[in-house]
Amino acid sequence: MDHSKAPVLEALQQFRERGYVPFTPPGHRQGKGVDPRVLDVLGKQVFEADVLALNGLDDRLMHGGVIEHAQELMAHAVHAEKAFFSTCGSSLSVKSAMLSVAGPHEKLIVPRHAHKSVVSGLILSGVCPVWISPNWDAERHLAHPPGADRVRELFEAEPEAKGMLLVTPTDYGTCGDIAEIAEVCHSFGKPLIVDEAWGAHLPFHDDLPPWGMDAGADVVVTSVHKSGAAVEQSSVFHLQGDLVDANVLKAREDLLGTTSPTSLVYATLDGWRRQMVQHGELLLTAALALAGSTRAAIDELPGLHVMEFGDLVHSYDPLKMVIDVSGLDISGYQATDWLREHQRVTLGLSDHRRVVAHFTHADDHRTAQILVDALRALTEADLPTPKPVDLPTPDELQLETAMLPRDAFFAEVEQVPAERAAGRIAAEMITPYPPGAPAILPGEVITDEVLDYVRSGLAAGMQLPDPADPELKSVRVVNSRVRSSPGADR
Repeated sequence: MDHSKAPVLEALQQFRERGYVPFTPPGHRQGKGVDPRVLDVLGKQVFEADVLALNGLDDRLMHGGVIEHAQELMAHAVHAEKAFFSTCGSSLSVKSAMLSVAGPHEKLIVPRHAHKSVVSGLILSGVCPVWISPNWDAERHLAHPPGADRVRELFEAEPEAKGMLLVTPTDYGTCGDIAEIAEVCHSFGKPLIVDEAWGAHLPFHDDLPPWGMDAGADVVVTSVHKSGAAVEQSSVFHLQGDLVDANVLKAREDLLGTTSPTSLVYATLDGWRRQMVQHGELLLTAALALAGSTRAAIDELPGLHVMEFGDLVHSYDPLKMVIDVSGLDISGYQATDWLREHQRVTLGLSDHRRVVAHFTHADDHRTAQILVDALRALTEADLPTPKPVDLPTPDELQLETAMLPRDAFFAEVEQVPAERAAGRIAAEMITPYPPGAPAILPGEVITDEVLDYVRSGLAAGMQLPDPADPELKSVRVVNSRVRSSPGADR
């Protein structure tokens, strides 16, 4: 295929050149109606690029096949049979993928460290999760993708499970063995969905971890806005093989997605694909070299350590730098806040002892040096001793499931004091974010150990966006009059 083409960008350019006068949404009319104070911040070009696909980028009947052609080019670029653009992020894409494999009351193998968007998919669909425990690193208090042997055990125990969802890479960059897990799934005639939101760049360089399509997965979801060069909410889900019906997958996406997708997402997805096919290997080679030298420089700073994971994981994305700050006697929350306030450096993920710096092909020696200098300044800062976080053991994190997530979420509920929540069935998610893997799910029996973890974490700086009571003085639980239902298996 001709990857010099960018169908969406070309259609947008033609829309401008032909001077169309729209009487359709968007109502701002390519920026003419936008408040000048908004234009001062965003610029008019953002709005000039905001054009409907239907009777905008293409005609009323979409004869030009603009979006379809762009998706075909994307599929070809990443070795998939089909690709579908999503303008609602991978949060929607992963729900679409799940619903294309399992329906209400059907079973799906799901890792317990999955993102909250996966749990939302379970709640919306009524799918019964068969929980698979991640590989726990108890010393570091981290969860890594599960191994193939455990997947086989679960399919043997739960032969009615419709398939499996695997999360890899994790937010910390650790990766599972997709090829081996796909082989296990296929030996049972079941599809493998890979939530590879952090892996959009993986197809374009051999020194990166294996890409899901190359490793035999059936559906792979990526967030191009995370590791690529597309705007926020840019996601693609990719398909190959015959275990998942392409028409079913598209229908599920239509069920959940917007009927008013933005051309900004389509255009940047299209342009990123062209850039990666033409220049991706060169750009990523430079990014990997820069990340390597930056990693070494950070590791030399007193009190800081860039983590390595060795045999605990199948592979690791070297563009993710997991920096342990506990040698400074501070938390990752404190480090992130201090770096933003005093050094104007922002980091996406922090926890009780780590921060994560994520490099992409957009970084250069200037940005890398800014990071190193900011971290050096951090080592010289005088920060108070962090508040302690009561960390549960891996066993304590595995809560009993008493109800399906959907049943508990929509049940009659009550708000009870946190001191009386242990032993009750949760009716809400309680999620440290990022990374966004819920500590407590609807349908799980709350324990003192996990409740102490999230409450102490909140006091120490952890972000918990889900609870109805943001201070966690009380917890939303299923009304005691509601009978428990058979729950998901672990």
